Amino acid sequence: MPADTVGHGAAGARVAAALRDEILDGVYGPGARIRQEDLADRYHASRVPVREALRILEAEGLVRRVANAGAWVSHLNSAECDELYRVRERIEPLLLRMNLPLLGADDLAVLDDLADRMEAAADADAFITLDRRFHLLTYSAAATTMLTATVTQLWNRTQHYRRAFVRVARSVGDSTANYDHRLLIAAIRRADADEAESVLARHIRRTRLELERHPEVFDAPASTEGH
Repeated sequence: MPADTVGHGAAGARVAAALRDEILDGVYGPGARIRQEDLADRYHASRVPVREALRILEAEGLVRRVANAGAWVSHLNSAECDELYRVRERIEPLLLRMNLPLLGADDLAVLDDLADRMEAAADADAFITLDRRFHLLTYSAAATTMLTATVTQLWNRTQHYRRAFVRVARSVGDSTANYDHRLLIAAIRRADADEAESVLARHIRRTRLELERHPEVFDAPASTEGH
């Protein structure tokens, strides 16, 4: 393989990783325009790796490209988000069950700390970052053929809408998610896979139903047009 092809591939993966983080952090909101020239300038990359980065993120469902028009952050409507959440309700409890016997005392200590920090989080952005670390840790111990990657992709595609849910919940003083996290830790500590699955399924379902009650979050304007 030519050296320049290898170099462009590595640069494309680097740009994709940085842009993925910015999308997940809300720097680019749903529907935001992504300008290739801006990415090339910011990441000191040529147009070839930038195009490769956008191709990678399009395959992950985070970016939508239109031939001869440009690229935008993917936007879900209410029905699409509902479908993804219904899939999450089914497969994440299974992934948790596969991981549960492999989670040890050190993992539980980290989960306890993350739960403490979520309960003290100052805003939705801080909470959602900690929440992501919490749940992905519970999925990180087992080697899977495709389930872990599938769940991670679903998390990435619904990240903006989880953030919207957290903002709604915090605005009305709803701390149910914190109770769920404590119940989940307790079930993991007892090695009670049935209870852990039940708690997690309810946890995901509650977010889905709350988003269903707030269709306005799917019409919100993008947080940025780019840099």
